[in-house]
Amino acid sequence: MLSTIRKHVLSSQQFGAFPYHFKNDNDAYRRSKVAIMGVPYDGTATYQTGTKMGPQAILNASVNIEPYDDELGDIYTTGIFTVGTLQLEEIHTDTKRVIDTVYQVSKEMVTDGKFLVTIGGEHSLSQGVIKAYKEKYKKLSILQLDAHLDLMEQFGGTSYSHASVSRRIVEDLHCKVTSFGVRVVSKEEQEFVKKNKDTVSVFYAKDIYHNDDWHEDAIETLDDVVYITLDVDGLDVSIMPATGTPVPGGLAWYRTLDFLRKVYRKRKVVGFDIVELKPNPGNEAPNFLAANLVYKNIGFFKKYTLLS
Repeated sequence: MLSTIRKHVLSSQQFGAFPYHFKNDNDAYRRSKVAIMGVPYDGTATYQTGTKMGPQAILNASVNIEPYDDELGDIYTTGIFTVGTLQLEEIHTDTKRVIDTVYQVSKEMVTDGKFLVTIGGEHSLSQGVIKAYKEKYKKLSILQLDAHLDLMEQFGGTSYSHASVSRRIVEDLHCKVTSFGVRVVSKEEQEFVKKNKDTVSVFYAKDIYHNDDWHEDAIETLDDVVYITLDVDGLDVSIMPATGTPVPGGLAWYRTLDFLRKVYRKRKVVGFDIVELKPNPGNEAPNFLAANLVYKNIGFFKKYTLLS
């Protein structure tokens, strides 16, 4: 219920500037297939802080998105409602409490049958959303775009770090994880991948950035129900310099969309997040890219899940 969710969020502008035909917010939430939640958090950031500003930057940029998409049509007609951004000021120093709050609020929307879009904020938040989805879908696979594996047992003194999010998803939530766009690997993570080949699959950027030959192999590693987590540092710094860890050698816009489109077509995608955007003052292009990435994914959901 929206009234329960509103206890944990601050009001925010809506994603996009689309025609509005609802009586009020309760009616909009009830009739919308897609719910958007912002999580302004960067408590475990270890290089550059500022990802807590990501949700607002994406919402600000989104009002300039063209409602009509030349591939997917009027995406907004599926109903897109922004519930607000999580109120984290009093708990932002406690990562575990933040993740638990993300879980509790996400669970409300997952229970209500919404296609939940979470915008961050740093990557640690994803485990809260995924926990909510895992309770609904016992056999859930995670597809992760990322420059890093995020498989550290702990980092910066906490096991709930953004560098440990995939480790928690595999070990605590018991989900399979398929990562693509990876180009930074620690020795610890490399050993973990070797020991967990049945649950962790990796497609390195150096092998995939210039071809589509890996698409079918990657999709085969995923179960029927998939949650997608998109760390924007998985994209190349030429199009995404606005992130706390700008690693060279990432993926391009069209190749990324080509792969995601196939995933939506061949699997049931139930939700996604976009994380690690660190707005750079004076450069709106990365914020607008992230907003368009949100809208494209909603479009893929509408075409390949709702309408199919």
